This record gives sequence, structure tokens and C-alpha cells, in this order.
Amino acid sequence: MLGAMQDFDLRVTHLIDHAARETGSREIVTRWADGSETRTTWAGIRHDALRMTQALRKVGVQPGDRVATLAMNHSRHLVSWYGAVGVGGVLHTINPRLFDDQLEYIANHAEDVVLLYDAAFAPIIERMKPKWTTIKRYICFDNGEFEAWIGDEDGNTTWATGDERDPCMLCYTSGTTGNPKGVLYEHRSTFLHAITGLQPAIFDFDARSVMLPVVPMFHAASWGLPWAGAAAGIKFVFSAVNDAAVLCDLMNREKVTHSAGVPTVWLATFKHMDETGTTLPTLRQAIIGGSAAPRFMIERLMKAGVNVAHAWGMTETSPIGTTGAKTWDWDDRSFEDQVTIKQMQGRVPFGVELRTVDLGDPAKVLPRDGQTSGALQVRGPWVIKRYFKAEADATDAEQWFDTGDVAILHPDGTLQLTDRTKDVIKSGGEWISSVELENAAMSHPAVAEAAAIGIYHPRWDERPILVVVKKAGAEVTGDEIKAHLAKSVAKWWLPDAVEFVAEIPHGGTGKISKKDLRDQFRDYKLADA
Repeated sequence: MLGAMQDFDLRVTHLIDHAARETGSREIVTRWADGSETRTTWAGIRHDALRMTQALRKVGVQPGDRVATLAMNHSRHLVSWYGAVGVGGVLHTINPRLFDDQLEYIANHAEDVVLLYDAAFAPIIERMKPKWTTIKRYICFDNGEFEAWIGDEDGNTTWATGDERDPCMLCYTSGTTGNPKGVLYEHRSTFLHAITGLQPAIFDFDARSVMLPVVPMFHAASWGLPWAGAAAGIKFVFSAVNDAAVLCDLMNREKVTHSAGVPTVWLATFKHMDETGTTLPTLRQAIIGGSAAPRFMIERLMKAGVNVAHAWGMTETSPIGTTGAKTWDWDDRSFEDQVTIKQMQGRVPFGVELRTVDLGDPAKVLPRDGQTSGALQVRGPWVIKRYFKAEADATDAEQWFDTGDVAILHPDGTLQLTDRTKDVIKSGGEWISSVELENAAMSHPAVAEAAAIGIYHPRWDERPILVVVKKAGAEVTGDEIKAHLAKSVAKWWLPDAVEFVAEIPHGGTGKISKKDLRDQFRDYKLADA
């Protein structure tokens, strides 16, 4: 027997329909790379997306075809998210920060047929065109071409229909080994993820919210913000450049209440604020993800009255996995306790399940005792089953995805990441968390950035060294940093050496590249080795 409720397929075009119908006049603001600004509305975004759907049909795009973008954050990019899926296509957001061999592989593996791009990336387009074998049409977003292309259409059409499990979006991971891997999202998984993102513990959106996302639209589905934002009908403020002065100016002029970015974004924002005396009086929700946020960062935002949604997730989880939700006894806890809770990665929303397994024996599920660390696994309706074009195998039935993280699960379900499985330092048979060393180092007032890696040691197998970038004008010695670390980590965890560098390498998504750092220090010799 079936239920007697109305059929309503969970396709993401319902999100933009809702936004245009219920909050159609809510603004979408873009600050372009040349300094100009444009304003549209959710009704305008929907109308342009329908016109793009018509234009895609004219150039022969079929349901299931991949439509790629190579672009920063702006309203026309938002249009393309809905225009691509509106024709039944699969939106493929490409990261322009990747190397040429990765860009070549990604577009050809995805078999993209159309690519829309920002004029700033025209040199990449010209360089890669001969290597991209499936793309038949290139359209520039910001030189008048995109507006002319959809300008011939009237928007009098309908969205493609189909099964809610049809694919709608494709994102590739920039793995440290091998070729990038594609994650193919469904309409259903994306719809459920969007609705979940509205919860107070995650994005905390309602129609009053004003969001300036610094996380790029090409990275991990922009954390799902373009979908969730439509569901709540929020005001978006986009910037095509990630300059701290520009972002702070926009936040104040547009009365931004929400922002989202990786820790390096917040570090740059703090630096600009300290140098200019700028404040962000309307900001009330800061979503921080991509890598662990240091304690001082969370503390500073909380002291300014900003709720910190310290999040963990990955491209393979759409990407919401956990956020630093407030505990039931939050108001009874001290400020120091509250910061400690927010410093961890928080708890899952309904729909996500976590477990840890033994690093040496994946069949052994570990207890949630707040002490035992192991390899983190995840499952849920918006978690990957297998990578794009990968063959089905026995792991599909298990539906537990191995995240590559090392973590501790607490009795109340709180997730505490301690490392990446490939970054954890094994010294004398015991594990040292590079993340905890880095966070402790970042709390030193002279440290701008820090990264810990393991170096070969003949007796202990590995010993940690700490690589540090000093803050501008600051002076500090390695011994002073070690003394600072000794206040919060075990003595045997202390790095055998502290090396100062001008910069630490980062990958295409802004995270520290431990692979490149290990390559940089490949021939490093410890004093007692």
C-alpha cells in the first residue's frame, strides 16, 4: 500500500521557483573585478536561468550533458547553476587554480560540452582549448557575450523534468595523488542537503539573512550555499575578488549578516581590520570550513558577538558533515568551555552518520569515548557512493565512505578531528596530531601560519618539525615557540625543530599542501638523526 500524499519530486529547480515566487524582490548584489557593481533579484535570476535553458537547448545540450563553468562568485555564475540543471544538464564547476594537466584531465573526463568563463580566465581558455576535446561552445560571462547569448530568449519555457535521482552537479576533488576524482550529485541529495543547511546550527538562514560567501562557487559546490540561499530567499552579496578591503567594505555597506570561508580568509580579514580599525557590526554568523580553525580565531569572532559555525565536510559529502552546534547546556557553560566546544568540528545534522575504525584493522569499530582515535567514516543521503565513472564494487552495499581523516568521537556525538591519515606523525609507535600542533602554534601572537610534518628518524621512525610563517614585523625564536607549545601539548609531541619560511605552500582550494611541504623538506636532516 502506498501513502496518499501529493507527488513532489525533489529537483533543485523547485528551489529557484520558490525563491522567485516568495522572495522575488530580494536583492542579489555583485561587485565585479573592475570595481563596478550590479544588482538583480531572485526573480531576475530565475528569468535569466530560464533564458539560459532556452539558449542551451538551441546549441544542442541534452539531459545528462555536462555544462562547465570556470568563474568566480557573481550573479551570472548563479544564473548558470540553475540554467544548466534547468535543461536537464549537469553543472560542472571547474577550479581555475588547478594545474594545466589537472584542468585537461577534468574537462575531458567529464566530457563537458559547453564552458562558461570569466574574462579573467581567458588566458587559461586559450591555453587549454586545443587540449579540451569535447567542449563545443565557449561563452564569456563578463564581456557582454553571456548577456547577448541569453538576450535572444524570452524565458517562456519550462524546466526539464525527470527522476529526482538524476544527476545535477559534478565536482572534482583535487587529490594529492593520482588524477582528480569526480563527485556526481543528485537532485534528491542536493535538495535534502539544501534544506538541512537552513538549520540554526549550520547556516541559520531566513529571509532576513544577507550572505557574502567567500568560499568560491567552484569549490565543493560552494558549500551548498546557492541552493540553500534560494530555499530561504536570502540576499546574496557576491564579490568576484577576494580582497579583504573589498570584502569588509561590502559587508558594511550591504549590512552582511553571514559569511563563509576557509581560515586563511578570516586571517586576512583580521589583518585588514587591525590595520584600518574596521569593524563588522552586522555580522552574526561565520561559517568556517576547509581546514581546522585555530582557537584564537573562534575566540575573536565570538567576543565580537558572532556565532561560529565551525564545520567539517568534504566534496564527497556535498559537503556538510558536521557543524559546531551549541550544546543543550550552552548557556550554563563558561566562555572558555564554549570556545573549546566550537573549536571541535561539532555534531552531525539528521541525515549524516559517523563512526571511527581502527587504523590498522578497518573491521574494528571504535568506541565513542572521547579518547580513542581512528579512521573516520561517514554515510548518509548526500554522501558519495562511488566516484564518477567508477565501477560498482562490494563497498557500495556497506555505504560507509572512508574520509581519510583521523578523529575522536565523543559520547555526545561531537567530532574532534586530530589529523589526516596521511599526515598523522607516528613516532615511537605512538601517534602525534599535526593539527593539534598547528593549532597550538597559531595561538602564539607572532605566528601567522604554521604546519607540522613528520621527518624520518632512525630511532623513532618519525619526529615532527614545525614550519612557521611569522606575522609581519614580529620576531620570535624556535625555542620561544616550543616553550609556548609546551603549555598545551605533551612533551614528547614537541617538534624537534622549528623552521621559519616566507610562505607555506597551498593547494588549489586554499588548504595547506602537506605533500608540497614534505617535498620541500624531503632532504631535511634532524640534528640527532
